[in-house]
Amino acid sequence: MALDWLNYHHLHYFWVTAREGSLTRAAGLLRLAPSTVSAQIKQLEDSLDSPLFERRGRGLVLTPTGRLVADYADEIFALGRELTDTVRHGGASGRPLLLRVGAVSILDKLVVHRLLAPALRVDDQPVRLVCVEDDADVLVDQLSRRHLDLVLTDAPVARARDLGVDSHLLGTCGVAVFSTPRLAAQHPGDFPGRLRGAPFLLPGVGTTLRVLIEQWFQATGVEPAVAAEFSDSALMNAFGREGVGFFVVPDLISPDLGAGDGLVELGTLPGVVERFIALTPARQRAHPAVDAIVAAARARLG
Repeated sequence: MALDWLNYHHLHYFWVTAREGSLTRAAGLLRLAPSTVSAQIKQLEDSLDSPLFERRGRGLVLTPTGRLVADYADEIFALGRELTDTVRHGGASGRPLLLRVGAVSILDKLVVHRLLAPALRVDDQPVRLVCVEDDADVLVDQLSRRHLDLVLTDAPVARARDLGVDSHLLGTCGVAVFSTPRLAAQHPGDFPGRLRGAPFLLPGVGTTLRVLIEQWFQATGVEPAVAAEFSDSALMNAFGREGVGFFVVPDLISPDLGAGDGLVELGTLPGVVERFIALTPARQRAHPAVDAIVAAARARLG
């Protein structure tokens, strides 16, 4: 008969073993004898009335119930770390509130800065920001394990609900084409015709913005010469500023570029819209800094 309460020590031993895939390695990390760890996991299995591991060769493999329990354990112990961070670095202590953010690499860095800026101080409490960049799949995995508080991306996640992730549309904006004055002079004429055969820098294959730009090229009959493609917006912009090719930036920040940066705006791509989406862990109390980001972004982007 299952117990009415959960022994978190037993759950922790199981969780470490599930991550390591080996009773011996887990026992080494826990500084316990393997027999002790095994006995604790057996008590957890008895309390849940279900096996959590099955042995294959010399290793351990999670059962379907084991995978379910491991997912909950990820959340439970991530929340424990969040509790510790909040008490140690925020609240009554007066120390900064920790905010862990992931941003997909293709998002323009100035846009990311503007989206995050409202969170740097919440209700007169300073915020300590930890920001990382990576592929969306990696960041969403970290978010689902409660290692991040927020992920900024330009595309929805198909399995968001299955991963325990909520999606919030912050807003949209168009894109503008920029280049150096020298490159613009080498390709005179009206826009967008002057792009025909001109060197162009594109976002990486598979990104939402790349798909939309290529659809626009096809619809207008404009075929530039792809000079390079990038999964990182900062690198693409750096090459664009060196005159390697025409490149796009969100029109949200286009007023800040121009003569002062040695760049000229050639025009916009009608119908090409960049979306900004915030992903947050489901079933979790809203982080006050995340609330500030979402509210400010929706007010600005509409």
